[in-house]
Amino acid sequence: MDSLQNHFLIAMPSLNDSFFERSLIYICEHDEKGAMGIMVNRPIGVDVEELLAQLELQDERHLAPSLENQVLVGGPVNPERGFVLHSSQQNWINSNAINDELMLTTSRDILTSIGTQKAPEHFLVVLGYAGWSRNQLEKELAENSWLTIPATAELLFDTPFEERWEKATKSLGFDLWQMSTDIGHA
Repeated sequence: MDSLQNHFLIAMPSLNDSFFERSLIYICEHDEKGAMGIMVNRPIGVDVEELLAQLELQDERHLAPSLENQVLVGGPVNPERGFVLHSSQQNWINSNAINDELMLTTSRDILTSIGTQKAPEHFLVVLGYAGWSRNQLEKELAENSWLTIPATAELLFDTPFEERWEKATKSLGFDLWQMSTDIGHA
C-alpha cells in the first residue's frame, strides 16, 4: 500500500459511539512499521493562551482570535504529550518535516514563540495522537472504518473545527451517511 502520509482519514459512520466518531485525522507518518496521526477537529475546551499560562510560558502577549487558538484532542495515545502541527519553519529543537509545507514539532520551544513574530504562520496545538501498529491501519481501511483524501491546508487551518469532518466528507462527492458499513466480497 502507498503511504498515506499527508492525507486525512475520515471516520466512517461505523465508528459511531467510539472515540473516533466523526473524526478527521491528519496522517503525519505512515510506513511499513505503522502509522501516526492527529485528530484535527476536536477542541478540548482550552484555548492556547490558557495552555501557555498553565505551562508558565505566557508573558504579556495575547493571541488574536483565530481558528488556531484552541487546543485539540490529537488522539487517545499519550494524551499528556503535546504536538504542534505547523507551517514549515526551521529553528525548533525537535521537528520533523512532513512535506515542504508542514512540520510536526514536539519541543516546548515552539510554544514560547506563539503570540510573537517568531511563531509559524499557521499552527495547531494538540494533546495526544492516534497510532496504528504494522498493518493495523490497512486492516481498518479494508474493514471500511476510514476513507482517505489528500490533505489540504484549507481544511487544516482555514475551516472551523466543527465543519472539518463534514467538509472532508462532502469533498468525496456523496453523502457519507448513506453508505453501508457492511463489507461485501464478490
